[in-house]
Amino acid sequence: MIRAVLFDFGNTLFAHAPLHEVIEIEATALGYPVAQDWARALAERVQHDAHTPQELALQRDLDARVWAERWPVLYAAGDDVVPGLGAAVYRSMHAAAEWVPYVDTVATLATLSALGIPVGIVSNTGWDVRTVFVQYDVARHVDVFVLSCEVGLVKPAAEIFRSACAALGADPAMTLMVGDDPVADAGAVRAGLVTLLVPPMLPGARNGVDAAQRIANVG
Repeated sequence: MIRAVLFDFGNTLFAHAPLHEVIEIEATALGYPVAQDWARALAERVQHDAHTPQELALQRDLDARVWAERWPVLYAAGDDVVPGLGAAVYRSMHAAAEWVPYVDTVATLATLSALGIPVGIVSNTGWDVRTVFVQYDVARHVDVFVLSCEVGLVKPAAEIFRSACAALGADPAMTLMVGDDPVADAGAVRAGLVTLLVPPMLPGARNGVDAAQRIANVG
């Protein structure tokens, strides 16, 4: 019997345009159009640099200040070609309106709320993703936000999922976790939660997140 549902944020309920597309858009807006290959190469460099041992040691997900300091630096790797690109990309990646709900996100959250099933968001992040839920008028369907930078815990640690369940007053064994990352979100299994993984897809797609309401309703 499912009594509560936890969701990941990015690539589960909402998605942003791919980084290489954001780079192209922002470079053009700044008056420096770039080739798609250049944008893709820069996006790959940013992702590589963001996951080096030295960068990971800074623990961006645990500290909003570090997050806000490091991502503009990482995005600025192309500033020698496009002045101001790093700051522009950072703004886009943190703009609520730039995050798009998947097709079934709004209806799923509303249905769970109507069923009286408490909902929590569990996210590894260094910024306040609540703004995105407010943007689409679905914050009212979420009972608790458990963000890594606020609670000092990072997925896949079982403790962050248990903390979210405790905040909802829910038994982990009767809680469903829905995410997209087979490493981070699968940590919920070790916490005793039923776990559903959906595929990370482009903004506006149908990614299967609505299965949560069917599982909860049947369960």
